[in-house]
Amino acid sequence: MAIEQILVLAAFAFVLGILARGRGRVYWLLAASILLVFWMQSPLPLRGLDFFLPLFSIGLVVLSWALTATPETRRAPETRVSAALILLLILGIAATRYLPFDILPSRPPSIEQSLLPLAGFSLAAWILVRRKTAASPLLLWTGFGVLIAVFLVLKTPALSLAASRLWRLWRGQNPALAAATDIRWLGYSYLAFRLLHTIRDRQTRRLPDVTLGEYAVYALFFPAFTAGPIERIERFLRGLREPARTLEEGFLEGGERVAVGLFKKFVVADTLAMIALNPLSAGQVRAAGGAWILLYAYAFQIYFDFSGYTDIAIGLGEWMGIVLPENFKQPYRQPNLTLFWNNWHMTLTQWFRAYFFNPFARALRSHRKLPTWTMILLSQMATMLLIGAWHGMTGHFLLWGAWHGLGLFVQNRWSAWVKPRVANTSPRTARLLSLGGILLTFHFVALGWVWFALPAPEAWQFFLKLGGIRG
Repeated sequence: MAIEQILVLAAFAFVLGILARGRGRVYWLLAASILLVFWMQSPLPLRGLDFFLPLFSIGLVVLSWALTATPETRRAPETRVSAALILLLILGIAATRYLPFDILPSRPPSIEQSLLPLAGFSLAAWILVRRKTAASPLLLWTGFGVLIAVFLVLKTPALSLAASRLWRLWRGQNPALAAATDIRWLGYSYLAFRLLHTIRDRQTRRLPDVTLGEYAVYALFFPAFTAGPIERIERFLRGLREPARTLEEGFLEGGERVAVGLFKKFVVADTLAMIALNPLSAGQVRAAGGAWILLYAYAFQIYFDFSGYTDIAIGLGEWMGIVLPENFKQPYRQPNLTLFWNNWHMTLTQWFRAYFFNPFARALRSHRKLPTWTMILLSQMATMLLIGAWHGMTGHFLLWGAWHGLGLFVQNRWSAWVKPRVANTSPRTARLLSLGGILLTFHFVALGWVWFALPAPEAWQFFLKLGGIRG
């Protein structure tokens, strides 16, 4: 995201921090989030898709709420107010097509074309809302499966390419020009995990009662829509219903976080990006020393880039009275890989721990014939492979996930063996062991970034260069 876009978001957050402080707070935040989801979507080569993707995001949010809400909540008067606001906003955005100037990055399709998917989502939502009972397990799993299926299409290049061709055929464009990168659905990775979280919590009866407006603000909250953090709805509702800080406190603390985030992203990360590892620089470097410089620069660039965006999101949220969770806490200063993952992209790690790792580990423990080490290996490897797939269903992301899965298993077994043997060491020895663990963990993570940044063949060649061997 460019600094100009961040400044626009900051302006919205500042104004909303003043306006959205009392009655109507949810509706102010809902309107702003819907408008900005359309505005932030980048132009796409597929005709009309940069309008329809935000529309699909909003439609999935409404359907997910209708699927998970209790009958009493669905029949509340607030539902009609929020639904009317959402419809009017979408129609108003579609009508900007007929203005003499552009408001969105690209001109929306005609009103007639916009009405078809809008009517489809509205009809499906109306059917779900009119139900007199809670959603059945089958219906909830269907919603879960639809969200996962869309995710797989977006993250699998072959499926993305096929979807691009189909869209081009439908819209009268040349399918031969299709590419796997044509469909860039803004924020879907984070949106899907928020919606999956609510569906899963409804299945386990942990989901609190939440109105349509509150649910939509939670899912579409613009500071965290594109890069997280992945907030839990029960925590988000506490800040939405009752701001944790006064107006003055929020502006001061939020402004500090925004300033820190801007410095991290646009000064530190963007400077490091000029010398950081990428497919072009990996092919050009020859000496081992130069290869290590590229790798170190990439390791810190990806940290300052991502944590900078998180700081900006948290700061903008504080301006509006909503305290988003921390996502990074000195991950490169952790003495082992488990602690690294407890402090790197913390909300993603917590999501996978709650909704996959723990249930999967419990399922494995029910098979008492499996040895302990096998259960640990399978659960950690499966979890990290899924985290790799969350970034993309391609070989190098899966190899990156497998690298960390295997590393977590080795570290777990080593820690179990060495912990009783160093329990009574002197404080100085303990500090030396901790320092050694920090250095070892950092370099393991840094080497893992090679798989993340480069396709598998190029990654292997780069590993040879790091070792002073020319492939």
